[in-house]
Amino acid sequence: MKTHRGSCTAHHPSTPFRVRRWRRVALLLAVTVPPALLAGCGSSSASNTPSSSTTETTAAPTTPSTLATTTTTSGGAPAFYEVRTGTVHGLGTVLVDGQGLTLYLFVPDKQSGTSSCYGACAQAWPPLDLPTGVTVPVAGPGVQSSLLGTTHRTDGTTQVTYDKWPLYLWVSDSEPGQATGQGLNNLGGLWYVLAPDGRAITTRP
Repeated sequence: MKTHRGSCTAHHPSTPFRVRRWRRVALLLAVTVPPALLAGCGSSSASNTPSSSTTETTAAPTTPSTLATTTTTSGGAPAFYEVRTGTVHGLGTVLVDGQGLTLYLFVPDKQSGTSSCYGACAQAWPPLDLPTGVTVPVAGPGVQSSLLGTTHRTDGTTQVTYDKWPLYLWVSDSEPGQATGQGLNNLGGLWYVLAPDGRAITTRP
């Protein structure tokens, strides 16, 4: 039998004789050709669609290595109040929160363990506070847990400290790797990022 250049579907003949001949050949194929070969003549869309069992066996399992080193939320992602390390171009390795946003110290705090940033200052430089019910700060990768601490603010919240420096965010930083507040003299004093050993990094980015 002649096929249409490898296609599994022959042209439909127009004469009764050819119809009868095609039916005889089709019957012969059904008897002599293994079912597995006939199955290959299905539509391409059917052969390209994986079965549910194939999907289950080939799906990559979730492994602990794909998750954050320190996980404190139900979804496995770091909590926003976690202190870890990140990289800022021109500044190197600095402290960041659980979302990767850069953390700062306020020079007027004088490494006293007490914040002096309130009102408009706290609106522009939000303190890294612990949520209600959490009393212990979380040390992420690269952080010295012994340097982590807390301080009680006058509004009743608990702020995270690092080597007795109260930690703050800067409203103009919107994504990891930014440190637009570095070296600013703003709202009463200078602001700097911190190194993992707790010292202020005063380099301009």
